[in-house]
Amino acid sequence: MDSLRDWLDKVEAMGELVRVSEPVDWDQEAGAISYLAGKTKGNPAVLFENVKGYPAEAGQLLWNALESPSRVALTAGADPAGSVLDIIREVKNRLRNRIPPVTIEPTAAPIYANVLTGDDINLLELPAPKHWPLDGGRYLGTADAVITRDPDSGYLNCGTYRMMVHDSKRIGLYLSPGKDARLHIARAWKRGESLQVAAVMGAEPSIFMLSTLALPHDVSEYEYMGGLRGRPVELVEGATTELLIPAHAELVVEGVIHPDATEMEGPFGEFTGYYGRPEATCPVIEVTSIMRRTRPIIMNALMSDNPLTYSAIARSAGVWNDLETMGVPGVKGVWHPSPSRGLVVVSIEQQYAGHAAQVLALAAQSASGAYFAKWFVVVDHDVDPTDNVQVQWAMGTRCNPVEDIDILRQTWSSWLDPTQNPPEERPYGSKALINACMEHRHLPVFSKRTRMTREMYDKVSARWSTLGFDGPVPQVYAFEDGQAAGGAVLHESEGVKTK
Repeated sequence: MDSLRDWLDKVEAMGELVRVSEPVDWDQEAGAISYLAGKTKGNPAVLFENVKGYPAEAGQLLWNALESPSRVALTAGADPAGSVLDIIREVKNRLRNRIPPVTIEPTAAPIYANVLTGDDINLLELPAPKHWPLDGGRYLGTADAVITRDPDSGYLNCGTYRMMVHDSKRIGLYLSPGKDARLHIARAWKRGESLQVAAVMGAEPSIFMLSTLALPHDVSEYEYMGGLRGRPVELVEGATTELLIPAHAELVVEGVIHPDATEMEGPFGEFTGYYGRPEATCPVIEVTSIMRRTRPIIMNALMSDNPLTYSAIARSAGVWNDLETMGVPGVKGVWHPSPSRGLVVVSIEQQYAGHAAQVLALAAQSASGAYFAKWFVVVDHDVDPTDNVQVQWAMGTRCNPVEDIDILRQTWSSWLDPTQNPPEERPYGSKALINACMEHRHLPVFSKRTRMTREMYDKVSARWSTLGFDGPVPQVYAFEDGQAAGGAVLHESEGVKTK
């Protein structure tokens, strides 16, 4: 799939798309419907085809695009019927096989269907929504991919940042400290130079999903997108910038950030489930072109207390990939749930003294785990990191707080963290490292856990419906005979394993 439209056809065939043809207001109503839809079974994607006050050709609004594991699996080429951990593993494996993009001619690029420049530019003709009652304005960019070029190395970065419409030709760009685009702007301004920007507001969802990740600073996200898709991303040069943009995108806004050009922006209901820091100055993009397909589909990400499934799966895969890239053995799974992004759980098979402590320290400062996350927990390989009940059980029975909890101070955080006050101190945070593994030095004598055999599980499973139970048989992660659900082999002996 190269386009969002192809992807939506497949989602509709899966029964996970709701098309709303009735007129819906851009002012909070679309957001409210999407928020409530996110609390229903299946959490469907919602496409608003008729936005009040706008002609049909102005565009459609898509919300909740990646808010189910099956839709993330579709995007990542994984099995939609697989477990969340299976999908995370597939994303992680694909991140390790980068594929460089290819460039095509504008005549072959659907994004060149309509190009507006000069006096024809008018951001107010696009149905940008207002998400929450206290938002400072209308946000055209939430599920976006903002493309900038590093003034020093020349590499292209794709990052997701919120973008508030100021007027017909200017749009604001909020950037947390340490994010790539913010570093690019600072380097350009230090030289007294402007920085070109291209913001993709709708595209095949792998582009948005990987733009949310913190990946190495010297490799373009386009290569990781190619690896996730299994084929190169097709790019085309922008109409008024030298940046390369996805050729099959729905809507792209190009522009320039001039030195020291800032304006008040926000607040905005953010991923934490709170409004971000109070209104503050942020860089402003002077728009030089609007590129769009006919009736563009504009993607939106509703930041709230609903699960951000795409973020959880992508970030989990990112931390897992980081650990393997650093040479850490024995990682069996990673879970980095959203919306808060505050927790990271890593499941390992302990192989040497200090293994658990090493995993905690590296995960906490990895590219994908360092930003904002506060609680890092490591559990043994018989615990499913995606199961909160199992993780809490491990913390309650395998963690001795006086011995097994460490604190990292002055770590990378965000202005969006409501626990850090006053607001100007928020870029600095802290992290708790919690070892909820069986104590390595005492593995031979650690109390043996209670669990059924695989033989008994299979026996009960065969009779499940005749016993009077509806639905699938609950999954068991580990069995007494050492066989893990999903096929991973667990060691029956819990003695010390050496390399």
